Amino acid sequence: MYVITGGAGFIGSNIAWGLNKRGLGPLVIVDRLREADKWRNLANREISQFVAPENVLSFLNAYKGDIAAVIHMGAISATTEQNVDLIIKNNFQLSSDLWDWCASYNVRFIYASSAATYGDGTCGFEDDFSCSALAALKPLNPYAWSKHLFDRRVCKIIANKEPAPPQWVGLKFFNVYGPNEYHKGSMQSVVSQVYKRVIANEAAILFRSHHPNYKDGGQLRDFIYVDDCVEIVNWLLDNSAVSGLFNFGSGKARTFASLATAVFQALGKDSQIEFINTPENIREKYQYYTEADMARLRSVGFTKPAIELEDGVRSYVLDFLHKIDPYR
Repeated sequence: MYVITGGAGFIGSNIAWGLNKRGLGPLVIVDRLREADKWRNLANREISQFVAPENVLSFLNAYKGDIAAVIHMGAISATTEQNVDLIIKNNFQLSSDLWDWCASYNVRFIYASSAATYGDGTCGFEDDFSCSALAALKPLNPYAWSKHLFDRRVCKIIANKEPAPPQWVGLKFFNVYGPNEYHKGSMQSVVSQVYKRVIANEAAILFRSHHPNYKDGGQLRDFIYVDDCVEIVNWLLDNSAVSGLFNFGSGKARTFASLATAVFQALGKDSQIEFINTPENIREKYQYYTEADMARLRSVGFTKPAIELEDGVRSYVLDFLHKIDPYR
């Protein structure tokens, strides 16, 4: 039995697709659907049970002899969320409880960290797992801090040789895009947002740069297609000896202008981009550059190249966004 928290969400529902595709299961989804179309992320999946997040520990205790792995993707992921108590409850405390349970019952644990933990990038983007290196990072928002807080807890546990799951892996996801993100509203990837404007024959809208070293549209991100995220989780399930905190991105920073242009190209149109001011409430906390250092993950054996940006965008646009049913 494989338990996926956040399993109805963006990355989680794609992982569920990947496990279904491999015939791994039964799958247990831990999530809230609420009243919108989030349920459609799972409409094509084979699911054994659906559990509310507040009941997950009771469920785990009831089925403790049957669970092969907990894949923990559930979180409040909006970088603009300001209810810090709620963020800590969901992103730190639940993660800690799941870690402790997996350590107690010898169950593998894979969890989502975030590249947002690197803050403005002053300390670089090397996934150094030493407690001193983690302590030097300065996250810029409550979401990033909550992820960082849990990474630091894990580091201290491992350093002190306290109980840990038999396999534990934290993945610092960079900028993920792909199908099944439609419930995220304004937090959807730039690909999805640009696509809506392109099919309406409108120019793409990107944030203007407010940094002297970056031109408008020249802000850099490490964009990674969600299929690659599915690939790494499958690989980790096949390689139980690998544990650690790892970056997960393409390893190649690309500009937002390049990303938007790839959407136009996928639809056979000339690129048209306009710029607006970055909102003041995020301007001072805005990351202008991220790029995953992938050396540590490569060193433990994961060598598959990431899907190129243009190929990933083309797949997302033509195989999903441009279809009547855009869900995986």
